[in-house]
Amino acid sequence: MKRFMAMLNRNKNTDPPPTKLLDLAGELCQELQSSSPGLEKLVGAMMGCKHKMYFLTNIHIVRACVFVHIRNGQHDTACRLLEYCKAEEKEELVQLWHEIHYRRVMERHQRDFLTPLQKFRCRKRNPPPISLCPEGLKTRSYPEEVRQHLHRFAAEVTANPDKKQREGLARDMNLQPAQVYNWFANYRRRQKA
Repeated sequence: MKRFMAMLNRNKNTDPPPTKLLDLAGELCQELQSSSPGLEKLVGAMMGCKHKMYFLTNIHIVRACVFVHIRNGQHDTACRLLEYCKAEEKEELVQLWHEIHYRRVMERHQRDFLTPLQKFRCRKRNPPPISLCPEGLKTRSYPEEVRQHLHRFAAEVTANPDKKQREGLARDMNLQPAQVYNWFANYRRRQKA
């Protein structure tokens, strides 16, 4: 830690900071994960310097910063940090985004955990920003033509196809047989309701 602080002070006017400094910061974040005061001091030093955006290209540093902000109840700050960071590991950043919102809900409702349904609802209410999902959010619904074909089959042939019919539909629409099975199970459930 002392070596990092000395190197940070020596390079406070160097733009961009040396790669050695960024690598050392990432290593320290990994080592100090279990040491709360040390990690907080390190995060404070990195976020308080002018090289803040350079540090936020390293996923280990981003993770440490988010962890410290969550522990301090600064959920909005953690979200902003994720929104503007330049780390390449987008999937992990999205997971961190969701984790922030799970923690916020758990604190609000004074719970130790969330059920899968509560997590699903939390993700729906708090979708990640476009900066974390440049290709857009993944959707699980099928294209309109696939849905129309399945609806037509359910209305004209049967809402409870046998294995052979499901496999044929899956082949025709480039789906897995399990997906077709689940679609029809959900369709029948919706019809009952």
